[in-house]
Amino acid sequence: MSHTSVRQAEIAVEQAHVDVVYARVEEMRTEARDMRRRGDQLAHGARNEAIFEQASMLFERDVMVRHANQILRSLDAEHEGLVFGRLDTTDGDGGCDLETMYVGRLGIRDVNFDNLVTDWRAPAAAAFYQATAEEPMNVVRRRVIRSTGQSVVDIDDDLLAPDKRPEGMAVVGEGALMASLTRARGDRMRDIVATIQKEQDEAIRAPWRGITEITGGPGTGKTAVALHRVAYLLYRDRRRMGGSGVLVIGPSTAFTSYISRVLPSMGEDTVELRSLGQVLDGVAGERHDSAEVARIKGSLRMRRVLKRALREAPPDAPEEMRITYRGEVLKLDAAELARVRRSVHSAGRPPNQSRVDAAEALLEALWRQADGRPGMDHDELVTNLGERIDFHRFVVVWWPILTAAEVLGWFADRARLAAAAGRALSAREVDLLAESWTVPESQPAAPTVADVALLDELRVLLGKPPRRHRRRAAQQAAELAAWGEDTPAYRRAEHYDEYSHIVVDEAQDLSPMQWRMVGRRGRYASWTIVGDPVQSSWPDPVEAESARTTALGARTTRRRFTLATNYRNSAEIFELAAQVVGDVATADQLPTAVRSTGVKPSVRALSAAELPAAVRTAAEELLSDVDGTVGVITATGRLAEARATLSDVDDDRLSVVDGLEAKGLEYDAVVLVEPGELVTESTTGPRTLYVALTRATQRLTVLTTDPSWPSA
Repeated sequence: MSHTSVRQAEIAVEQAHVDVVYARVEEMRTEARDMRRRGDQLAHGARNEAIFEQASMLFERDVMVRHANQILRSLDAEHEGLVFGRLDTTDGDGGCDLETMYVGRLGIRDVNFDNLVTDWRAPAAAAFYQATAEEPMNVVRRRVIRSTGQSVVDIDDDLLAPDKRPEGMAVVGEGALMASLTRARGDRMRDIVATIQKEQDEAIRAPWRGITEITGGPGTGKTAVALHRVAYLLYRDRRRMGGSGVLVIGPSTAFTSYISRVLPSMGEDTVELRSLGQVLDGVAGERHDSAEVARIKGSLRMRRVLKRALREAPPDAPEEMRITYRGEVLKLDAAELARVRRSVHSAGRPPNQSRVDAAEALLEALWRQADGRPGMDHDELVTNLGERIDFHRFVVVWWPILTAAEVLGWFADRARLAAAAGRALSAREVDLLAESWTVPESQPAAPTVADVALLDELRVLLGKPPRRHRRRAAQQAAELAAWGEDTPAYRRAEHYDEYSHIVVDEAQDLSPMQWRMVGRRGRYASWTIVGDPVQSSWPDPVEAESARTTALGARTTRRRFTLATNYRNSAEIFELAAQVVGDVATADQLPTAVRSTGVKPSVRALSAAELPAAVRTAAEELLSDVDGTVGVITATGRLAEARATLSDVDDDRLSVVDGLEAKGLEYDAVVLVEPGELVTESTTGPRTLYVALTRATQRLTVLTTDPSWPSA
C-alpha cells in the first residue's frame, strides 16, 4: 500500500472515532439542556409548600441549573479539534497487547462511562507530552490528530518504542510540532494543547503553591505555557482557584487582545485578563511615556514625592481662617494653618480618613487663640464652634476629600512638583514630569501606562473616603473613568485583592512602582512569573528586583523553569537577532532556534527620503508572500508616520506597532523600520531591538538608513 493510501486509511480510522465523540457531545448537550429545563421547573408550584421545603427545593434547582450551565459552557467553547491526540501504550509488563487512549480538550465518556476522550490536563494524559524516545513511559506510538471543525484532515506519528511496535502498526508522517509552527498566524494566539513539549509540560503541571517562575528567550512558548498552566490549575483545583479568581496581567492591551481566545478555547472563560494600564479599576492607560519619563515615574523615588505632596495644602485651600466667637475675632494665619496640617499628618492616618482629626485640631488651634480672653471656656468653645455651619464649610474646603486623579493633576504645576520632589528628583527630572502632565485644553486628559501605578499608589496613600462621602467616591470613580476610554466593568469588588493566582507576563519590564501595584492584588495569591531578562526594557533591575521581592512577600515555595528552545523564529531570523544583543547577553541566555527555512532576513539600506515609500512597498510584498499576519515595527517616535503611510492599505492582516507594543506578539512576517532608532530611544540599549527582531516566524525585512547596520 502506498504512503498516501496508508495515511488516508489511518485518517479514516481516526475520523470514525471523532464522529463517535461528537455524537456523544451532542447527546451531552441535549442532556444538559434537559437538566436545566428540569431545574427551572423544579420549584414551580411550590408556593403552597412549607418554607423549609420550598427553600430546599430552590437550592436543589439552583445547583442543577448551575451544573447544567457549566456543562453547556464547556461543550460550547470554541474547540478547534476537540480530539487532537492518541496514545498506543503497553502495560509495561512485557505484554503484546496495546491499549489506546485518545487525548482532547475535554474528558468525554459514553453512556456506559467508558472513556472516549481523556482531558489533556488529567494525570493519565501526561505521557502524551512527557514521553520521549529515551523515556517512552510505555508509549509505543504517539499520534497528533489535526482537524478542521469535525473533520480530521491530517495525522502525524512519533514511534517512541520501535522494539514494541506490533506487526501491521502504521506510522504516518513526522514532525507534528514543526508542521504546526509553519502554519499561518492569525490576529489571536492559538493554544498549543496538541504540541506541548516535555520541558513546557513540566512547567504547566507544577504545583500551585508559592511562586513558579518561567524564563526563556523569544519564541520559547513562555506565554502559552503560562496560559495552559492556568487552565491546568483550574482543572486540578477549581474550587480554590475558581472561587477567588485568577488574574493574568500582560504588558499592553494589544497583548491581552492577542491572547484573549487561548483560555476560552480550552473551556476557561472566567479568568480576568488585564494590561498594566488596566490593573487599577476605572482607569485605562494605553499611552506610553518616553523611556526617560517612564523611568522616572516607575522609580520608587516617586513614592516619596507622592507622600510629600499629600502633606501640602491643596491648591485651592484657604490660607487664613477668621471666625467670630462671642464678639471676638479668632484668626489662624497661613503659618498656624500649616502647623495644624502638619500635626494632623503626623498622626499617620490617610488624609481622606483624617477630616475629623483636622476639624478637632483646628478647634484646638482656635482655643489657643481664645485662651486667656474674658469669658472663654475650652469645652464651650469647642462644642459651639464645632456645631457652626461656617466652621464646617471652612473644614470642607481646607481639608477636602481628595481623589488620586486630582492629586496627580497638581503636578502640572512645576513649582508644586518641585516642592514635593525635594532632593528626590533633579531639576531636569522635574521639568520632564511637569511637561508630561501638562495637557493642552484642546486634548482630553488621559493617563499613560506609567501613570496608572502612581494613581494606584495615591489611592492607597489617600485612603478610602468616609461613608458619608459615598457620593464623592462615586464622583472619584467617574473622574478616574474620564482618564481612560472603554473602561471595562468587572464582576469583582473594586480594587479586589483576594485572587487565588496571578500570572505576570513580561515581568522583566515591570517598574518598581508597577510591582507595588500588582503586589496589592495578590496578597493571598500564588504566582506564575513569566519573563526574559535579555528582553528587559527597565533600566534598573536591582531596584525592580527589590520591589518584586516585596510584592511577592515571604512565600518560601519557589520553583524555576527555563525554556531553551525557540519554536517561533527560523534559525536564519534568530541568528540576526542574536547579533544585536551579543554585548548584553551570554550564550546560555539565548535560546536555540530549531527550525530552518533557508530564507535569510532581507536588510535594505536606503536614504531617508526613500524610507516612507520603502515601508509601504515592503509591507505589500510580505502581504503578498505570506498567508498570515504582517507586522510593521518602528521606534515610538516614528510610529505615527508609519501608520499614516500605511493607512490606506486595506488588509486586516497588517498591524503597525512600536517596539513596546510588539512585546509578546508574533507575526508571520515583519518589516522593521530604522533599527538604530529603537536602540537610541530605549534606556536599555539593544534589548528593545532584540524584541522587535524576534517577532517574525517566517520572513523579516529590515529597512535602515545606516548602510553599515548591523555591524555598526
